Amino acid sequence: MATSQQLQLLAPLSGVLISLDQVPDPVFSRRVIGDGLCIDPTSSTLCAPLAGVVSNVQASGHAISITADTGVQVLMHIGLDTVNLGGQGFTRQVEEGQRVEVGQALIEFDADYVALHARSLMTLMLVVSGESFSWCVSPSGLVETGQALLSLASATASSEEPLIAEGQRLFSQSLKLPNPNGLHARPAAVFAQAAKAFSAKIYLHKQQSEANAKSLVAIMALQTAFGDSVQVSALGDDAEDAVNTLTRLLAEGCGEALTAVVAVAPVERAEAEALTVLRGVCASPGSVLGTAVQITEPTLEVKEFGAGAHIERETLANALIEADMALQHLRDIAISEAQAEIFKAHQELLEDPSLLDQAQALIVEGKSAAFAWRAATESTATLFQQLGSALLAERAADLADVGVRVLKLILGVRERALELHAGTILIADQLTPSQTAGLDTEKVLGFATVGGGATSHVAILARACGLPAICGMPGQMLALANGAQVLLDADRGELHLHPDPEAISQWQARHEQQRQRHHHEQAQATQAACTRDGHHIEVTANVASLSETERAMAVGSTGVGLLRSEFLYLDRNHAPTRDEQVSTYSAIARAVGPSHNLVVRTLDVGGDKPLAYVPMDSETNPFLGLRGIRLCLARPDLLREQFRAILGSVGLTRLHIMLPMVTQLAELRLARQMLEEEALALNLGQLPKLGIMIEVPAAALMADVFAPHVDFFSIGTNDLTQYTLAMDRDHPRLASQADSFHPSVLRLIALTVNAAHAHGKWVGVCGAMASERLAVPLLLGLGVDELSVSVPQIPAIKAAVREVDLLDCKAIAEQVQGLESAEEVREALRLYQEATVDTLPALEN
Repeated sequence: MATSQQLQLLAPLSGVLISLDQVPDPVFSRRVIGDGLCIDPTSSTLCAPLAGVVSNVQASGHAISITADTGVQVLMHIGLDTVNLGGQGFTRQVEEGQRVEVGQALIEFDADYVALHARSLMTLMLVVSGESFSWCVSPSGLVETGQALLSLASATASSEEPLIAEGQRLFSQSLKLPNPNGLHARPAAVFAQAAKAFSAKIYLHKQQSEANAKSLVAIMALQTAFGDSVQVSALGDDAEDAVNTLTRLLAEGCGEALTAVVAVAPVERAEAEALTVLRGVCASPGSVLGTAVQITEPTLEVKEFGAGAHIERETLANALIEADMALQHLRDIAISEAQAEIFKAHQELLEDPSLLDQAQALIVEGKSAAFAWRAATESTATLFQQLGSALLAERAADLADVGVRVLKLILGVRERALELHAGTILIADQLTPSQTAGLDTEKVLGFATVGGGATSHVAILARACGLPAICGMPGQMLALANGAQVLLDADRGELHLHPDPEAISQWQARHEQQRQRHHHEQAQATQAACTRDGHHIEVTANVASLSETERAMAVGSTGVGLLRSEFLYLDRNHAPTRDEQVSTYSAIARAVGPSHNLVVRTLDVGGDKPLAYVPMDSETNPFLGLRGIRLCLARPDLLREQFRAILGSVGLTRLHIMLPMVTQLAELRLARQMLEEEALALNLGQLPKLGIMIEVPAAALMADVFAPHVDFFSIGTNDLTQYTLAMDRDHPRLASQADSFHPSVLRLIALTVNAAHAHGKWVGVCGAMASERLAVPLLLGLGVDELSVSVPQIPAIKAAVREVDLLDCKAIAEQVQGLESAEEVREALRLYQEATVDTLPALEN
């Protein structure tokens, strides 16, 4: 069987061998827990692949681990997502601590039941103690129980890696970081992503400290700053390429130079007011009346020392697998792309090498798996909170969420279902993304938290679930008694404690009107968007995926006014292939259909969206640098490839191509020439429509020059506002003032529309302003022909169009352009909206 230096692992059951690469779960396919194999079973008894001690059996009976006398640890896991079966279909034949012989029955399972109720029957056998192995058979085809599959080399040797002589590593020359705030979130992410493209072990050095260059967490833990001297080192076959590429990337600023984050000082509130009204920040709009329920987390008791490194490593490995399975389930049932992406990010944290290395190092020192994991996650979360970034501080909540999830699995603590009654408003110091996604919206009306922010994952989930929410509340809110009546007005960022009858009456009237309005909007979503005097407006969607496009068309969109094509390019180490692009664009085009417009914006990266595989010089202000069309013309290979892919959708829909960040006529001419050349190469007789985004004042002021050379304009109000007012829309102190309703922005919109119409061209608005109900009469009055909005807002915006008269809209648009501020414009539009609503026929119940 096995020699003193080798150990063979036998097939634990009969079935078809499958490569781990084909397992539809990243924890297994990426070999986070260990390397090994997968069998799609044809038998229903799991047998021991080696002799040893049963070191762990999951209570649900779907996973078991065996440790050999040599220290080799093997984990077997029956099926995918089988933890959700709660033990149904599994019968354990052995117990923890029991010694078993090779071939002995370990677990019997009802294959038919498991196959029907779980995601898959695929069964994993993983070497979790790290030994390398060779195959005894071909790594594919049929195998029988007891057949030799793997041969582990040097099974009796220590699994510790030998020390690496410094001379074997390649080191770069020292260089000084050009990033104003060091390698914080975005540049660190670009650097780590680029490092993952190499097989070598790569490290980033700062003074006496070093970090795993493939770990975002580890890089940020170095706490680098502008001007810090750093080095890159690598060990492996492609070490030289890795060092050269990553050194160059560092010298170029990893795609951006960050703007410093300025903390906003808390606003002091009058003591008397604090007794009745508490104020925070709107995380998700809406208003609700209900009773307060405080949410607190139980204290988890963790023992510091473990039962041995082998057992504790195995315990952590099993918990990570179960956590990944649970997060995959949350992704599968997610109600939006944004929600699914959050849990995908949580899954990636489970395999972050920095977190795992910290935990494993503590386990080697004798700590328990629970202690080691908690220490690793809590120290990293604390680091995030101390790095001076509001965004990172919010992301610490995600790490804490993942940390507690795994910790509970290690400790065997079951998630406690919240016993809530209908009409509940949750009050908490902090809610985790997992808690938020799991809220019963039939009972929970909304929530208010002390922690979190408007850009946090909890806020995103709240908006996806339609739950009004306020974050950043004062700590005194946590003293509120359970059962107290509260009025949560998220639109105003207010929590009213013990509201009086008059306040309740006013809210009820407003809430009932909003309820009826929403019901009416949904019922009429597929009707055309025509004003009361018969003027038709196209209401289309802003999308970034096929699924978003399908949802948009289902809720009444008349096409896609903005397809953000960069979704194909971000978060990867290489550009998408032409076939991948063609397939995606064609699928979206079919979803839109031949009778509607599909406007594809060409690659819009640079600025706040760098690409790891497109080296860019470090820029003092990347928003004023090489971005949008400028970057594409500097890399014509990218633009030509994208043009060829987009042209594959000709004939499937009314195809339009839109160029971002155009400021000069020469840019438009050069791009059009490229498009014509690519169409000619494909033997296309007819070109799609070509237009530009109006995002900078220069383009708006020269709209009359551009108009004869384009087929349409689309106004990006977010950037147009930012550039017109010279205010960063993400600046914590200026974001509220960077308002698209400012009269200067309105005048630029009017200028653009007038120039376009003079040449018979149409104008759309695809910025956030188009999704704001208050802006509808204003934009119609300015002459805009199309509103491209976020998918959930389509029914409401179409309804808003049907409520107004175009002549009135023109009058109010003319009037507000002469006002002094965005606040005055908004107030005038609110008064107009109230007057308009009051004159409408009663909405149908």
